[in-house]
Amino acid sequence: MIQQTDFFFEGGRSGVLLIHGLTGTPMEMKLLGKGLNRAGFTVHGMQLAGHCGNVEDLLATGWRDWYASVEQAADALLEKVDHLFVGGLSMGALLALKLAADRPAQVAGVGVYGATFRYDGWSIPRMARLSFLLPLLKRLGIGRDRSFMEQPPYGIRDERLRAQVSTAMLGGDSAAAGLPGNPWYSLAEMYRLAADVRRRLPQVTAPCLVAHASDDDVASPKNAELVLRHVAAPTELLLLEDSYHMITIDRERRTLIDRSAAFFERVVATGQSPHIAAAA
Repeated sequence: MIQQTDFFFEGGRSGVLLIHGLTGTPMEMKLLGKGLNRAGFTVHGMQLAGHCGNVEDLLATGWRDWYASVEQAADALLEKVDHLFVGGLSMGALLALKLAADRPAQVAGVGVYGATFRYDGWSIPRMARLSFLLPLLKRLGIGRDRSFMEQPPYGIRDERLRAQVSTAMLGGDSAAAGLPGNPWYSLAEMYRLAADVRRRLPQVTAPCLVAHASDDDVASPKNAELVLRHVAAPTELLLLEDSYHMITIDRERRTLIDRSAAFFERVVATGQSPHIAAAA
């Protein structure tokens, strides 16, 4: 059964919608959300459709369902704020970029955190690196009951935090720590989303803070470079040297919070986004 784990922190008239990753949970965005709220932002950490339940709950949804839940959450937050920022981790970063491409008049800026177009980090097993072939297998009806299981270090460099998260995840607490594996069919949906977002990157005109671990174990910095090369927006790169993939909770999370808050504040102050400039 799916549990509701989204969170909402009321703040000022600038709001941030935070989007977790595939098989993840809003809990992976909560520390970032609290930090942004302390900086004065209204924050909603949303829950993607099909997540925070079991594998069957997730398999009952696809990327269009996940994106529809993002759009619904964005609409709700827009009723409470004047400036809408959106930030996502891993697959959540792709959903954030898609929202910015689809809604250039509404999205003021984007936090692109550990963007994952392809699982090509150093901890990914050789076979799993072929997961971009999964959309074909799904079309052929092959592998519905198969998953790629998460591998140590689980995207977390901090050993104490890694132990806590892995215990919850492997113990079946998907609401707190997500699922312990990535179902093949859900990965196939993620790659379909990635293909759509790659095509749409030139339509992203909102300023982007692109943050990535330089030693990312799940998605190499090539994923960040893809965003930097192809969006039509002003960009700022933040490379984190002491974190793995889960940069929103790992050792440099305070740096990520501070840089994100400063970036979003600067966009509002300078009227840098097309949306703000048009409204001025």
